[in-house]
Amino acid sequence: MPRRAPADAIALLKADHRKVEDLFEKFQHARERERKHALVHEICTELTIHTMIEEEVFYPACKGKIKDEDLLEEGYVEHDGAKVLIAELLDGSPSDAFYDAKVTVLSEMIKHHVKEEERRSEGLFAQAREAGLDMEALRDRLMARKEDLTRKFENGARLPPPQTRSYTGHKLEQGHPLRVAA
Repeated sequence: MPRRAPADAIALLKADHRKVEDLFEKFQHARERERKHALVHEICTELTIHTMIEEEVFYPACKGKIKDEDLLEEGYVEHDGAKVLIAELLDGSPSDAFYDAKVTVLSEMIKHHVKEEERRSEGLFAQAREAGLDMEALRDRLMARKEDLTRKFENGARLPPPQTRSYTGHKLEQGHPLRVAA
């Protein structure tokens, strides 16, 4: 039986949020390294696809239409922070120092981001709906891009390296978080 499409763009993005929250919960209860590694890969894949469709489709549709444009900039910065941790996790393994801590911090960052997007009256989703955006058309565009990316990654394509909008590319020395490398 074919899956029913979400009612609109916001329902699709919220479904993504719930799925990732569930994956983080499963990680917290996982004990075996192989299970943790598999869950982290799934979390990173889901988050990568989600951030890509938001940044390529949803955020541009909101630009110039919502009341609080700062929410978009904050969303990009939050995505950028997540992308850095995702890259670290994908290059690491559960036996690495800080691995579980990175997953925990990523989870906390995502919880904050979701809360900001889903706030009832001032959140990004509420403002997008209030602005009168065509949520069904946006859903169709988001779904098409999501399906394309999902197929690509399921067929063995590597997740892309993080491309950030807000981070300036400073190189920090390992072990010296405040000292910038020359």
